[in-house]
This record gives sequence, C-alpha cells and structure tokens, in this order.
Amino acid sequence: MAKKAAAGKGNSLVIVESPAKARTISRFLGPGYTVEASIGHVRDLPKGPKELPEQYKAEQWAYLGVDVDHDFLPVYIVPATKKQQVAKLKKALQDADNLYLATDEDREGEAISWHLHEVLKPRVPVHRLVFHEITEEAILDALAHPRQIDDGLVRAQETRRILDRLYGYEVSPLLWRKIGPKLSAGRVQSVAVRLIVERERERRVFVSASYWDLLGTFATEAGEAFQATLVSVDGRRLPSGNDFDRATGRLKDPALLLLDEAAAGELAERLRRAEFRIADIVDEPYSTSPAAPFTTSTLQQEANRKLGFTAKRTMSVAQSLYENGYITYMRTDSTNLAQVAVEAARELVRSEYGSEFLPAQPRTYASKVKNAQEAHEAIRPAGHPFRLPESLRRELDSDQFRLFEMIWKRTIASQMANARGHRITITIEGGGARFQVSGKTIEFAGFLRAYVEGSDDPQAELADKETLLPAVRPGQPVDCRQLDGKIHTTQPPARFSEASLTRELEKMGIGRPSTYAAIIDTILARDYVFKKGRALVPTWVAFSVVRLLEDHLPNLVDYQFTAQMEDFLDAISRNEEQHVAYLRKFFYGNGAPGLKNRVAEKIKEVDARDISRFPLGTPESGSHPEPVFVRVGRYGPFLEQGERRAGIPDGMAPDELTLAKALELLEAGQREEQPLGFCPDTNRPVFLKQGRFGPYVQMGSPDDGERPRNASLLKGMDPSEVDLPTALQLLKLPRIVGQHPDHGQAVEAHNGRFGPYVKCGAETRSLPANLSPLDVSLDEAVELLAQPKTRGRGRAAPKEPLKTFAESPVTGEAVKLLDGRYGPYVTDGQTNASLPKGTAPDGLSFEAALQLLADRAAASPSKRKAAKRKATTKKAGGTGAAKSTVARKKTTKKSAGSSDD
Repeated sequence: MAKKAAAGKGNSLVIVESPAKARTISRFLGPGYTVEASIGHVRDLPKGPKELPEQYKAEQWAYLGVDVDHDFLPVYIVPATKKQQVAKLKKALQDADNLYLATDEDREGEAISWHLHEVLKPRVPVHRLVFHEITEEAILDALAHPRQIDDGLVRAQETRRILDRLYGYEVSPLLWRKIGPKLSAGRVQSVAVRLIVERERERRVFVSASYWDLLGTFATEAGEAFQATLVSVDGRRLPSGNDFDRATGRLKDPALLLLDEAAAGELAERLRRAEFRIADIVDEPYSTSPAAPFTTSTLQQEANRKLGFTAKRTMSVAQSLYENGYITYMRTDSTNLAQVAVEAARELVRSEYGSEFLPAQPRTYASKVKNAQEAHEAIRPAGHPFRLPESLRRELDSDQFRLFEMIWKRTIASQMANARGHRITITIEGGGARFQVSGKTIEFAGFLRAYVEGSDDPQAELADKETLLPAVRPGQPVDCRQLDGKIHTTQPPARFSEASLTRELEKMGIGRPSTYAAIIDTILARDYVFKKGRALVPTWVAFSVVRLLEDHLPNLVDYQFTAQMEDFLDAISRNEEQHVAYLRKFFYGNGAPGLKNRVAEKIKEVDARDISRFPLGTPESGSHPEPVFVRVGRYGPFLEQGERRAGIPDGMAPDELTLAKALELLEAGQREEQPLGFCPDTNRPVFLKQGRFGPYVQMGSPDDGERPRNASLLKGMDPSEVDLPTALQLLKLPRIVGQHPDHGQAVEAHNGRFGPYVKCGAETRSLPANLSPLDVSLDEAVELLAQPKTRGRGRAAPKEPLKTFAESPVTGEAVKLLDGRYGPYVTDGQTNASLPKGTAPDGLSFEAALQLLADRAAASPSKRKAAKRKATTKKAGGTGAAKSTVARKKTTKKSAGSSDD
C-alpha cells in the first residue's frame, strides 16, 4: 500500500484549480506540503478596452485585446475577481522552497499552470505534476516523476483562445447591427446552431404520408399465438417509411403496393378465407461486443439518454467525482484503459459474474483521437481494485452515485465476453400474401449482465430485449385468427437532443471534449435554441443568424473548415505547426480577403430586412391576398402580411408555424385591435391582447397620449370568455376589499406574479383556488389573514438550503445554494448570485458557485468592498491590469520548464 509523501526539505507549495481537488490531494501529502487552489484561470484576455493597461488603449486593436499587428500577441490581465486569490498564492509562495503546479492534464490545465508561473514569478524550483486520477498512488507517482510545462499544449490553448476572440469580437458586432442586440457568434457555437437550424428546415419542408398494412394474429397447432406483419401481396412489396420522399410525401418507387384504409379492409376480407403455412425460417446466430469505456462525449450522450442529465450537469457531477478521487479525469478522447485498470476490471468480472463471463484475452479499444498527447485514458473508476458502487452509496449524493454506477458498469462490461444468441425471421404465406415476424433469443448474456446501452429515443425499448417465437417448421400450417388494418404515418427527421448533437459534432471532428457542454449551454443562454422535452428547437433569431453567416461568411459555418481548425490546433499541441501564419491568414487573408476585411465589407453589403424575412406562403383565397412573412425584429419575431402584424407565441417551434397557423394568428391580432368596449369612467377603449407571456387586458392605447394600463388574466381564465365587465374588474386590481375590523387598516386583493393574494399592511396571504381577488369578501380576507403564515408564496418562512458547500475562500462562511423567490441563487454571506437561466441547481459544483459569486461581486461591488480590494491589491504588489503583459514568444521560451498538457 502506498505511503504518504514524506516531508521534503523545507515547505513545498502545490497549486491545483479547485478547493475540492486541493482537499483531496492534501490527504495524500505529508506535513511539508501546502495545497492551495487557483480557482480556475488567474489570467485572461480583457473583455474590452476599459480593462486594458493604459499603454494599449489607443491601439486600433484594443477592442480585441490581441496585438494583431505584432504576431497576434495577446494581452493578459488578472481579472478583478482573481486579484485576492493571486495575492494569497503569492504570499504562500514566499514561504515555499518548491512550487508544484498540479492543474489538470489537458490543454486548459496546462495553460493555467503556465499563467500561474507567469503571474507568480517563482524564484524557487518549479515542477509540473500530472495525473489522471486523484488517488494516493497516482499523486505519489506524479511527485516522483515531475515534468516541465508542455509548451505545445500551452500554445494550442492560447491559439484557440485567440481564434475564438477574433471570431467572436469581429462577427458578433455584425449580428448586433443587422439582426439584434446581445447576439454572439462563435467558432464552434455557430456551427452547432447551423446543424440545429438545418434539421428544422428539413422538418418545415417535410410532407407526411400515410400508408396501411395488415397485422395478422396466427396460431400453431399447439395453440401458440404470435403476430406477423404483411410485407407483400402477389409479389409486390408494401412500402415502409423510408420509401417515401420527404419533400413530396410520394412513393419513390411506384412499383410498390400502397394500400389505403379501404384497400386494406378489402384485402383483409379476402385473406380471411385463405389457408396459411410457414414458408420460410431464417435462423442466424449473432455475437455482440461490448461498447468501449467512456470518453467525455460518450459519457455525456449516455447520461443524457439514461439519466436525463444535460451535458453541463453531467460534467459538473463528473468533475466532483474526479476531484474527490472516485473516477479518472473526465475530459478525454481516449478509450484506452491502463493495464492496472484492465486487471481490476477482469478481476471484478471473475468475482462478480463468474469465469464464463471473462474472455480469454483482455479487450483493447483503438482510439480515434489524433492527438496522442491528450489521449491519456478513458473515464473509469479511480484506483485499483475498483470499489463496488454499493459501498459508496452513503458517500455520494444521488447524481454522483448514478453517474458513478454507470461509469463502473460500462468499464466492467468493456472487459466481458460477447453476448450471443440467434435472430430468427419467420415468413408465413397464404392467398398470395406474405407476412413476416422477427424474433431474438439470447443464449449467453455476456456483457449484457452488467450494462445495456441506452437509446436516443426514450420511448423505444432497449434493443437487447428478447423476442421469443414459437417453434415451427417449414410447410407447417398455421391458423389465421385475426387480421387488423394498421395505419402508419411517416415522421419528420428527429430534432437533435443534447446527446445526438454531441455525437454529430464529434463525428464531424468539430469541438473537443471540454467544449461540448459549454457550447450547448451558450446556445441555450443566447436563446438561439430552446428545449421541448429533450429536443433542441431553434428560434427564428437562430434562422436569421445562420442565414447571414451562410450567405455572407460561409467559411465560418462550413463544417469541414471548422473541423480543419480543430486538426490544426491539435497539430500545434504536438509542435508540428506554427500558429502565427495560420492566425495571419485567418484574420488578414492570403490572396483572398481575411476575416477583418470580409466583415467590414458585409457591414455595408448585408440588407438587414432580407436577412430577417422568411416567407410562409400566399393565401389562395380570403380578403388578404398578400404573402405572409416571419420577420425577426430587434425585439423578437413577428408575422407580417401587408399592413397586418401579429406576434408569435413563445414556445412555438418554427416547423409548427404553417401558413394556416400564421393566418389564424394574424386574424387574432386583428381582433385585438377591436376593443371589448369602453370604460364608462374614462371612455378609454379596453382590449384583450395576447402577449409573450400569455393573454392580458389593456385599457387605452399608445396613440391616445396616455400610458396604457395592463392587467394579466387570472390563472385558469379562458380568454374567449373575457368580456368588458370582467376586463374592467381585472384592471381595478389591486382593489380595496374593506377596512380591517381590528385596526382599521385597508385590506387589499392583488393578482401577483405568483398568484392572487390578500394584503393588510405588511401581512400577505395567498388566496386558495376557490377564492378570486375579483370577489373575495372582507370576512374571507380577514379570516385568511388571521391564519399562520405558511411556507410558499410571498414572505415565506426561511427555507433549508438546497445544498451547502465548503467555506468561501473570500468570506470564510459556508457557501449555500438557496431557493429564492425569483429562483435559485448562491450566497457566501456577503454576496448573492442568481443561477444563470437553464442551470440545473442539483448539478451546481462548488467551483461554479465560487465563480458566480466572484462575477457578481466584480459586477456591482460596494464602496466598502472596492476599498478593501484596493487595499489588498496594493499590499500584494498591485497584481492585475497594472501588471498586465503582452505575452511574447520570449516569455514562453523562458518558461519552457513550466508547461501544459
């Protein structure tokens, strides 16, 4: 058994990325080691010219933060949120005799080590520690075999960061000017959006087709019943869904027999008098191999299918498992297993399942990854022997346990024997008709005893389930007991889920393991897509952005071009390519215009109206013969037909917006222009309108010189039943119900964001479902106010934290995840930060919470905190923008002893 690292001469400082990783590593090191966390990157490109050092603010390239005139040298700054942590690390280094940089082993981790080296400027020996699992044995082995920082990996990460900055900061302003504010473009992000939009285009032009067949119920002489499907009649094959043209709904091959309901009924009537026999039996043996151990991509896909996790949630849980020593490093393209892991898996197969489930030779899995330096090992349980999932049930929370169990089973199954069985197809003939049924038997379960892969279709049954058929022989007569007509309708191509999008990007060579979760999170946050169940649905804004890029900057969303960028970054990490020439060609061009000139041309060229206008068709009849368009305005999409306008309801997918539906919405919009009546007190018109967030009533219009007054409908109200008296009652809310009999204060009835309630002074109580704020009486309101306040709406009693993390390195108080009135948020006792839209609270990690709090503190610091930070910075030697540097080649060469993986 490995022993703790012995105390070295003096004190050694070990720096990792996260507090959780620091705590785990500390357990394996002796008293001579101090382990601190950088809490992610300590330097980055400035977000804008305001963050640049003064000497660069007048430069033409200041908005980029990259000196594009001198070999694309980046300007790095220490963000305000990291100054305190950097000062802490500098202080810790003063007492150290050795510095160990133990960040993650991928490009991003290597870059963090390099930046730490540049910022801390150590005068003591510097060592780079790399390990793919946080176990005692792995940590001690890394200490025994330190290396230098890998310059190739650092340069690859830096080049990727510069490429992303050039792409985003040049193209995004074009989107702002031509489509709308707050949009963004990205090297991989925009390609992912294009994939999703292309799939929705296919769905929009899809024409469904219906076809019929017969389902027969047959029985053997022994009375064993089974069902079979009609496949041909008089030699003519019946079609399946793939035989129809998606754009027309017509058969591709007219020789196929297309049945409608009537024809299917007539055929069934004819065949009921026929005699049937077994015409053919095909019995084929099969052998199925287990899937390879998990890579980052396959882990995200399978967690989405099996567990319903988003990519972001999967990576958050996987990171917590890695940092606490339960699994190996979770960002990897490799399917390889270390020899000790193979031996540990095979031993578990033998002990848990039996020797018959163990193949004679260990299985090896060839990795498709081109970048050998990053292909360390697949994701598997850490250490050896592997711990059984059940032994960790009390140590792990629900998400951690489920993901660990899935990784454990997949790893074990990868070293198990093949599953074997038979696939059987039986053909029945009679009356010129042929019916077929297929079955499957499993003779030896093999790896299926441990693990069965999920399916992209959550409604589909697992493919490995047995389908048993009766024992029959060729020529054997069977009795036809029933024939039922069955209709089928072709379906449009399925939308991408997170799992299938990740798989498609990986297949195309676009993006890398560390990027997929962030890409999906970004396109959801930017409202380029939204979710319907697990499906990713593009918005009309996404349609506009993709059209602009396809028509005017096609290379930037070209799949092959983007994949070649990834290959080039891999080549840089292997020291096979130089980055400056590539960046110069990308930005300035070489023969053809580069990104900078092309974007400048397009700002003049692109017609904003054409880019954001999508035809839906022209009505064949009616009082409005003009064509109908979807227009994407600066404040969202809307319908346009001549002078008519109408909003598009939130959550309506583009493929659902047909011409008929658009005309219906336009008619409803016209009715909105007709008032329900006029207020008898003000003589102002009262309208019933449909907004983004539901129906509401409005008194007045912007044209009458007075601001309109709005009121939402009550929950459960049918808009078609809202008349003028009801609308006037809604517009009077909040209303005074009366005076409280005890103290004379006014009692009011409200319709709030979280539902109707009554209020008296500071006291509020929610109204139950059987009481309405329109007619609740004073006695009923007083009775409600007299009841004790319960948890729920309004000022509820304090809730228990959803999750409690470790102490904040800034405030020293425990970081808590709380459920607030406006959604979940994190707090460190001084700063509160809401979770971003779409973030699952149960997948939030401690590091992500710290980053949210740091960003929030930097965005709106109080004068007291600003003064405190200023004093800290001064004391620490002024780390930050004043210390920002342009990274030069010579800097990299100097620190060749500190590198990146």
